[in-house]
Amino acid sequence: MPWTGAIRCGVLRACIGPGRDPVAWLSRHREQGSRIVGVELADEAIRLADLTAARERTIVVLGHEHDGIPGDAMELLDVAVEIPMIGTGASLNVAVAGSLVLYRLAGFL
Repeated sequence: MPWTGAIRCGVLRACIGPGRDPVAWLSRHREQGSRIVGVELADEAIRLADLTAARERTIVVLGHEHDGIPGDAMELLDVAVEIPMIGTGASLNVAVAGSLVLYRLAGFL
């Protein structure tokens, strides 16, 4: 299944974005001043506990549960966030991961 989107988080609102060209969409919003946060296991990723609450327009990028965020979209991230896990699983369900990050960005965690 091709990578097709991101969740855009505003002032406690979320909407599904883009459709045909998510990398161009992300690039355009980054140029307009949006902070791009990706939920991904990466060498440069910060822990969820270290993610600061959103104080500006923030876009959260969630990759496929098996393949993650594509490389061309990773290059546009301002920060990659990892969610520490205990056990043998490599990743959380994408809906659970997205919920945790949005909750943190809203300042509730």
